[in-house]
Amino acid sequence: MSTVPAPTRDHRESHARIFARFLRFGSLAWGGPVAQIAMIRQELVDEEQWITSAHFNRVLAVYQVLPGPEAHEMCVYFGMRAGGRWGGFLAGLGFMLPGFVLMFALSWAYVTFGANAPWLVIAFYGCKPAVLALIVRAIHRIGSHALTDRWLLLIAIGTAIGNLLGVGFLVLLPLAGLAYAVLKRRPTSGHAGLAFLPLSLMAQPVAIDASPTLLAMLGYGLRGGLLTFGGAYTAIPFLQHDAVVRGGWMTNAQFLDGLALGGVLPAPLIIFSTFVGYLGAGPLGALAMTVGIFLPAFAFTLVAHDQVERLIANTAAHAFLDGVTAGVVGLIVVTAIGIWRDAIVDVPTAVIFVGALVLAWRWKARAAVVGIVAAAGVVGWLVTLVSS
Repeated sequence: MSTVPAPTRDHRESHARIFARFLRFGSLAWGGPVAQIAMIRQELVDEEQWITSAHFNRVLAVYQVLPGPEAHEMCVYFGMRAGGRWGGFLAGLGFMLPGFVLMFALSWAYVTFGANAPWLVIAFYGCKPAVLALIVRAIHRIGSHALTDRWLLLIAIGTAIGNLLGVGFLVLLPLAGLAYAVLKRRPTSGHAGLAFLPLSLMAQPVAIDASPTLLAMLGYGLRGGLLTFGGAYTAIPFLQHDAVVRGGWMTNAQFLDGLALGGVLPAPLIIFSTFVGYLGAGPLGALAMTVGIFLPAFAFTLVAHDQVERLIANTAAHAFLDGVTAGVVGLIVVTAIGIWRDAIVDVPTAVIFVGALVLAWRWKARAAVVGIVAAAGVVGWLVTLVSS
């Protein structure tokens, strides 16, 4: 069974060359998915013409709807075109490997020297409010594309309220998808959307195994990877729920530290899952969590690309996915509320948050995320130096 469309021209590469090419991409992958995808497009489409620009746009549209980091999924796709399934695997591995190695090393340092080590406290003092500002900006960016009508907005609000009252996301998200699917079938009737809130409140919280075993870490990562709609920021509420709310092996402050580290590395932001896994179950926990979070991104292309494209063409599936995405927006809002008290601890951190939020809205450069987090860290260091 063919899993990718016929290429515009026959482009094949050795597995070693594929791995080396995408390892280089991964080493230069600063600036978030927009910058990463632009880098891939420039070399493989504009310069080497592996596929046409129109074909690239169509493939990107598919991966933007699917869960998982789309830049990584695009690498797997191109690797598969050039070298079959092994080529796809090696391309994806090469792209994620630099970020994984760096995050693994930083996680080791964080655990070895202790979260309360003075140099770590100073380093993260200004970074945490900047990360919170980036999350708030992501809520607006994702929400502006996802909440396109009043019913999706209502579903997002209902999901947020339900989650604040203790209902698990494994209950809320299917309800969100089903509610909007019903509304799209019967657009003149709003009762399904209105019923979503009381229905979600009647549902019982889903119990999760709090023991951070390797199998649990793999499961948490896999679930996060399968529910990451609209970019890496949408994975935040799921991993925060498992690690902080249910598992209890991390605090919100530590979770923010992991996000800050992920924001300055050359990798998809989702690489912060390595940090979460390390704190839960050590080096093997970091590996298990990372495998779980990235496994869907590999599988969608290597195993089921054709089936996924047919699913995306199904309008009923569109409505369900739109409802789920709206629900995820509500969950991110709740997560941001929860970590606020750990990020904004005094007047200087509040000022850093406001400044970072302004920059996040106005700074459109590829290096914006890295620049904002790094600049906030420097400002926080200066504030600490002056006040000491």
